[in-house]
Amino acid sequence: MRESVIYLIGINLLTFIIFGVDKRKARKRKWRISEETLIWLSIIGGSIGALVGMSFSRHKTQKRKFILGIPAILLVQVVLFCYFFL
Repeated sequence: MRESVIYLIGINLLTFIIFGVDKRKARKRKWRISEETLIWLSIIGGSIGALVGMSFSRHKTQKRKFILGIPAILLVQVVLFCYFFL
């Protein structure tokens, strides 16, 4: 269980940082991190980091697949967590 908590903290921190990096790159019109990568980071456990990163950096907040998809991913993850661990 401890390893799972450490993993979730790490992946969420990484996802938060990646959203910020992508926003900075967007402002500077440089090479961007793909939307697919951002979604996959959420799927593998970084959905909270993605939501916080979206809110904090105001990034991807106009894209339907992010404003609906990231919360949906988080909901599925919470349900799965409850099913397996509670």
